[in-house]
Amino acid sequence: MKIALTAGEPGGIGPDLCIQIAAQDDVRNWARTTGAELVVIADPELMRERAAQLCMSLTFTDYIAERKAQPGAFSLLPITGARQRCGIADPASARYVLATLDRALAGCLSGEFDAMVTGPVHKAAVNQGGIPFTGHTEYLADATQTPQVVMMLATPGLRVALVTTHLRLRDVPDAITRERVENTLRITLRDLRHYFGIDKPRILVCGLNPHAGEGGELGSEDDEHIRPAIEQLIREGFDVRGPQPADSAFVPEALVDTDLVLAMYHDQGLPVLKHRGFGAAVNITLGLPIVRTSVDHGTALTLAGTGTADSGSMIHAIHTAQQMVMQKMLSASRAAR
Repeated sequence: MKIALTAGEPGGIGPDLCIQIAAQDDVRNWARTTGAELVVIADPELMRERAAQLCMSLTFTDYIAERKAQPGAFSLLPITGARQRCGIADPASARYVLATLDRALAGCLSGEFDAMVTGPVHKAAVNQGGIPFTGHTEYLADATQTPQVVMMLATPGLRVALVTTHLRLRDVPDAITRERVENTLRITLRDLRHYFGIDKPRILVCGLNPHAGEGGELGSEDDEHIRPAIEQLIREGFDVRGPQPADSAFVPEALVDTDLVLAMYHDQGLPVLKHRGFGAAVNITLGLPIVRTSVDHGTALTLAGTGTADSGSMIHAIHTAQQMVMQKMLSASRAAR
């Protein structure tokens, strides 16, 4: 199994994380045990300079030279063009950053890689580099011509998916339509079965407005769009509940019989999840034709090159990608019987 890792923004901690985890015996032992080969896609000069700054050795093999599979190995697939300014998000690196994503995606679509794990990128720097960019989730959806994808973050004991992602808050209500909520639920239900082996997923859906609209007194979206979508899925036999007021959706009693909470917008659900498991959470894109996971944090420019970046989320993202690939293979095997 080959998993591609993109190092992300050159000025941030993405390169540090790739260097750090490649040097960890427990990660290498895990890779050997599971038969995984980890392929870092990055600028070799950037990685050499960052390793020197971290006072660490580069322990990557050459992916181009070593054609045969090497379970347990970390290899480096070169993409050049990074502006190497540690701690600074340079717009001049925008095309390089997207080139690493394009290479990982092409490898996943061709079967060269089984999954891709993405390091953090700096959205503003990419946009300032002249390329419209709202995030990995939207970029990969456009690149694969996928009409709708779903952002899901997961940490032990809690999964949260989003109906809308990187939108201004004033634009969210207009984006909450019955069709979008229903499609989000269908994608999430399918992929929880397909990639996580949950035969009958149980989903709790948050309302948009305070008190889920208070019967229309605090907004009509909950009754006009969210509730009809939920009722349609219930008629089809799915275990979907709501709309639940968001201020009570995450209390322990509500989560006992819940596999996932569906939030209406980014900052409705993710603060709770990150409070619970920051550094041990994984960002997963559902609905794509490939497996893609990512870290749960940003570029942390002030930590770049200091050796203090926590690699926990990157390691969790790698483990999750491997588990999703294995579950996908198991699901395909069962379907073929």
